[in-house]
Amino acid sequence: MTDDASGRADDGARDFDVAVVGGGPGGLTAALYTTRLGLDTVLIDRGGGRAAMMQETHNVIGVPETVSGNEFLATARDQLETYGTVLVRGLVTGLEATPDADRAFALEANDDRYAADRVVLATGFTDGRPKPPLPRTGRGLHYCLHCDAYLFVDEPVYVMGHGESAAHVAMIMLNFTDEVDLLLRGDEPTWSEETDRQLRAHPVDIVEAEVDGIENGEDGWLEAITFEDGTRRPYRGGFAMYGSDYRHELAEAVGCELHDDGTVAVDDHGETSVPGVYAVGDLTPGHNQIPVALGDGAKAGLAIHQALRPFPRPLEAIEAEGAVDPATVPAISTALREHVAEHAAHGD
Repeated sequence: MTDDASGRADDGARDFDVAVVGGGPGGLTAALYTTRLGLDTVLIDRGGGRAAMMQETHNVIGVPETVSGNEFLATARDQLETYGTVLVRGLVTGLEATPDADRAFALEANDDRYAADRVVLATGFTDGRPKPPLPRTGRGLHYCLHCDAYLFVDEPVYVMGHGESAAHVAMIMLNFTDEVDLLLRGDEPTWSEETDRQLRAHPVDIVEAEVDGIENGEDGWLEAITFEDGTRRPYRGGFAMYGSDYRHELAEAVGCELHDDGTVAVDDHGETSVPGVYAVGDLTPGHNQIPVALGDGAKAGLAIHQALRPFPRPLEAIEAEGAVDPATVPAISTALREHVAEHAAHGD
């Protein structure tokens, strides 16, 4: 390990204990934990992502609804910088295991190379988007039922889609409102016969016609959708259910096991089938929620700390190599020690 978190390994790569790929809630939290636990950490983020699209933050205790996704993420990045995380804006285009090098993994981004002993993948997924015309995202077009159903209590709601998820979300929305339409937009249903029987036993109106136009109010929120058959239906908003495109290319490149839906298989601590590679947040199975991603990041960060911390030295190593040399402690790098000394949370 170099003394400087921006130091260079022998092959010219920037040298770190931990490299986090992706700057959403899961990746940011993993970097928070590894940095505060004394590990030189780089977070490489291309920008954007699902969290950045949020106009308001829901279901995160202690965070007001008025906080946008960009504000939420910017505050987190500012915190990481004060703790000593190295933040890099860029797209990681390569990840490989390097068992014969000083570090276990090599990453490529922005024509630069990074070396790290542990890698956290927090690259998430992209929602499948229906074709236009569409309401404004966050003002009538939504993708997260658990985040936004609260907005539509006793309001007319649509669900766009033709698969199993669209049918089930339409039925779930009956828990919040008695006005739910399922918009096929000219597509044939692809849900199962069993789901079809279940759906048609619920008071959901299935609309086959394609969307022709969108009407918004002065506040920017959706008011109504018009259809090619000449009908007009009022809506406050709704959900598009066209699947998810998981960004698992790096995980696949390094040999991580994937599930059939494209998510990355992980254990209870977020470690993938490749030792030393972790995945957190929306890239993994489970609920796509900020608090869940925060928990994933924390668990991965703690597991990495336990794997990489040099002390306590195992008894077997002490018996083979002798007692710990006082000159080798503390294990935290000079760069991180300087950040600790400057941080307002650190005692005088």
